[in-house]
Amino acid sequence: MDPEIGKCSTSQKNSWKATLLLAYQSLGVVYGDLSISPLYVYKSTFADDITHSESNKEIYGVLSLVFWTLTLVPLFKYVFIVLRADDNGQGGTFALYSLICRHAKVSLLPNRQAADEELSTYRHECPPEANYKSRIKVLLEKHKNLHIALLIVVMLGTCMVIGDGVLTPAISVYSAVSGLQLSMSEVHQEYVVVPITCFAILCLFVLQHYGTHRVGFLFAPIVLTWLLCISALGICNIIQWNPHIYKALSPYYMFKFLKETRKAGWMSLGGVLLCMTGSEAMFADLGHFSYTSIQIAFTLFVYPALILGYMGQAAYLSRHHKNDTSYHIGFYVSVPEWVRWPVLVIAILVSIVGSQAIISGTFSIINQSQCLGCFPRVKVVHTSNKINGQIYIPEINWMLMVLCVAVAVGFRDTKHMGNASGLAVITVMLVTTCLTSLVIILRWHKSPLLALCFLFFFGSIEALYFSASLVKFLDGAWLPILLALFLMIVMFTWHYATTKKYEFDLHNKVSLDWLLALGNSLGITRVPGIGLVYSDLVSGVPANFSHFVTNLPAFHHILVFVCIKYIPVPFVPPAERYLVGRVGPPDHRSYRCIVRYGYRDVHQDMDSFESELIMSLAEFIQSEASYHGNQHSNVVDGQLTVIGSLLPRDYEFEESIQQARSSTQSLSERNVKELEPVDSVKKVRFQIEDTDCSKKDGPAREELEDLLTAREAGTAFILGHSHVHAKPGSSIMKKIAINFGYNFLKRNCRGPDVALRVPPASLLEVGMVYVL
Repeated sequence: MDPEIGKCSTSQKNSWKATLLLAYQSLGVVYGDLSISPLYVYKSTFADDITHSESNKEIYGVLSLVFWTLTLVPLFKYVFIVLRADDNGQGGTFALYSLICRHAKVSLLPNRQAADEELSTYRHECPPEANYKSRIKVLLEKHKNLHIALLIVVMLGTCMVIGDGVLTPAISVYSAVSGLQLSMSEVHQEYVVVPITCFAILCLFVLQHYGTHRVGFLFAPIVLTWLLCISALGICNIIQWNPHIYKALSPYYMFKFLKETRKAGWMSLGGVLLCMTGSEAMFADLGHFSYTSIQIAFTLFVYPALILGYMGQAAYLSRHHKNDTSYHIGFYVSVPEWVRWPVLVIAILVSIVGSQAIISGTFSIINQSQCLGCFPRVKVVHTSNKINGQIYIPEINWMLMVLCVAVAVGFRDTKHMGNASGLAVITVMLVTTCLTSLVIILRWHKSPLLALCFLFFFGSIEALYFSASLVKFLDGAWLPILLALFLMIVMFTWHYATTKKYEFDLHNKVSLDWLLALGNSLGITRVPGIGLVYSDLVSGVPANFSHFVTNLPAFHHILVFVCIKYIPVPFVPPAERYLVGRVGPPDHRSYRCIVRYGYRDVHQDMDSFESELIMSLAEFIQSEASYHGNQHSNVVDGQLTVIGSLLPRDYEFEESIQQARSSTQSLSERNVKELEPVDSVKKVRFQIEDTDCSKKDGPAREELEDLLTAREAGTAFILGHSHVHAKPGSSIMKKIAINFGYNFLKRNCRGPDVALRVPPASLLEVGMVYVL
């Protein structure tokens, strides 16, 4: 036997084991919301619009609609098409938007650089041909109004995801707890179901700050148990009540239902679409798993279990035509009484798991919106050091909790909650369909006709459901529209003002000659230490620094202009994160450092960031010395070098230089970085040796010594504190947006020092007035 064949088979076996393990784990993260939908689909569908008659044509038609909806949208659209439109393995609305921005110049981010396109995660996976230029791409790039329209569509999808984060916990927990209605009189239902629902929601949000990594291992078994439960109940109900219910899977019953019920059947689609609630999570959570694992989990387990569950309910209802209670069409009536309590407990647990998934997704998409300048600054807490992407946002958590409780108390009805949730879900799906059609053209380089077929086929299905949900505006659908409208105003106002502030900084930046002219002759002194001047500018000297020097005629011996910028990619590799260059000649000791992050990157703490930044400066000095030698070239501001992060984040920079005077050491031992433990803490030390070429390295040695001396003196973080006003003569809308909207948001959100995790003891804020 060939040993290579044996290795391949073993590797393949291990790969399949890992894939199956991921498929199992995805049950608890991805499918909690989708799995709980059988609790309320039939109840919402038969609420008011149609009734369940003796002929069973309604229940057969609804089952056929549910089957084909689950087959066409979650299975065909998401599993087989949309999941392939990933951005370096990541999914979601912003993943599609970033793909479009990288393949067509439609991004509204103002601080773009050519160097960003050299990132390994930015480059095209399948490089387009040189002559490829579709008409759609030319049209998109030509008109700026289309750029704005595209951003508004993305914001709409984002706002509806946040709205779903409010509605899903309310309807899921309420529907699960409503099983208690069968065990008590109608008089006591109001005093039991709503309070228990509110208590469960409160507990869910109060425990968010602990993170899910401690109990996450329980999620998959809970959802797995629930899916086995509804499958077993479905099979039992089919065998016991109606073995021929499988005939209803024919599309004939679907068209017959819509033809006979007409307007009432069309309006009932608002309840049917709830069967695919949570399908978007398959794409949004793609980064935590793999395409194959999500495909296996859904096609081989989740999809059959849901179909059996819906068929079992339909089989039971086809033989029971009771109209004496308001909940005769619900899920729990089809559950045998002797297992009703265990099923109730499992349903409550899986509703909490599904709610947890959508809450975490809401935190994630708000963090992504903040990274792309579309959301006010909030405090992001990473709840797990081992699992990337588990975050907690305190202010958003409490807002969601209040809104969820308000929805549960205010509606107290699955029908109204379902109408609201359905509209939010179908809007997100429509946005995904539109963005995916652009990805088909721009990234996959397929024919616009193929993209149009995709848009027309799936878009027409979703538009039908959207219209049925929209007509329920007064019956609950107003809530997601109101939430989306409010959030879009907030996001667009913040993005507009942020862009205008960048343009103001760009037009008011100070020339390099002004910076170089600062000296003792003007009464300017250089104080010991490192000054990190934060700005959004990628070139030039920011106006806030000139304002700082004008009022306090001194700045630090080592001056670094730091720009934190976000790239439309999910992750920036650590080795490509830092762009370092000089501002002025070497003896001025001024540098520029652009730190690049992706929209899913985890920000390190300030100690680690400061150490990595200084390490990058040291690496830049050494690499420049080895390249240019003793003759420093005239470096122009804007010429930057990518500096790789060679060290783990738990290494600190040691504030000393060991100068070993040994001429016997070889040339290859110069300028090496040593790692050695000091008091159980690993530190980094630069070891600079004197050799025959020491004269050539003299300026670099002196510059490194200045850097380390300044590091010992301490680091100051200089941030701008802006006061924004609209220009005189601006339109009323602009004055309202900037003078009232943006300033209100700025006063009531986190400051840049919190977002950047700057230590208060080292913070210097410079007040600036922006007239936009």
